[in-house]
Amino acid sequence: MKRSLKCIIFYSICFLLTESTHFAQSASDTTQINTHLIKLTKTAEYRHFMNVNQLNETASYIFSEFSKHSDSVDYQLFNVNKNEYKNVICSFGTDHTQRVIIGAHYDVCGNQEGADDNASGVAGLLELARLLKNSKLPFRLDLVAYSLEEPPFFRTKSMGSYVHAQYLKNNQIPVIGMISVEMIGYFSEEKNSQDYPISLLKLKYGSRGNFITLVRKSSHGSFVKQFCKAYKKTKQITTKKFTAPQSLTGIDFSDHLNYWNFGFDALMITDTSFYRNKNYHQESDTMETLNIPMMAKVINGIYLTLISM
Repeated sequence: MKRSLKCIIFYSICFLLTESTHFAQSASDTTQINTHLIKLTKTAEYRHFMNVNQLNETASYIFSEFSKHSDSVDYQLFNVNKNEYKNVICSFGTDHTQRVIIGAHYDVCGNQEGADDNASGVAGLLELARLLKNSKLPFRLDLVAYSLEEPPFFRTKSMGSYVHAQYLKNNQIPVIGMISVEMIGYFSEEKNSQDYPISLLKLKYGSRGNFITLVRKSSHGSFVKQFCKAYKKTKQITTKKFTAPQSLTGIDFSDHLNYWNFGFDALMITDTSFYRNKNYHQESDTMETLNIPMMAKVINGIYLTLISM
């Protein structure tokens, strides 16, 4: 065999090995996601604001899992009605000044497990931490697990994400953009499984709840535009962009609301919440209703987008 042909074969094998290794490193682990969901939902008490001890146990689990993949993990403590609550922050690329925030809340609304809302988002953060270990990013990345997103604190200064966004603003920390991971686990191929705030939208987006949505407000900035474009290019999962005024019902129903209010560029990644998942804020929101392989694809998309930006 000629030397040139041997070289071609050799470098082709090296390329394929490199690509397969990269794929393995960038693929979400459904077994790990399942384990996280069990730990987050099958708890002794429900993860709502009155069960402070349970919230602390959940925060400790998140802290412990983050610490497996980053040397920079911390609590952001805040007090509400004489109780102490915790945001958990895991950072990568701390030598950079500008940062990207990816957040999800770990509390629930009332006596329910809150699997899709929002253990799915928190499991996404934990899996992202594993994928991002040893990654080189041109910005600092903070993964933030929030407390007190749910009623009675929603739209108040007691929300964990409000506390975090206010801290960034008050300390003039340069934020490139923020991503709220809010309910990413419920999918359906059934006809008419997808509703919309305006019925005519079904003609554009379809009647099956089999896609993930990138929700952005009409006046979004360059980070949101770039992220959405790059996310769709990953082709991990059917993805639809939804742009609307902030006043449209549901478009600001998560932690990105507070970053918008403090002037940061932000978007929400979601399965569209109650427009699809009728277990929303119900006892039936259990992990058995979730599609973990589809969740993994959503997480893969976030990871691949981050390393490509």
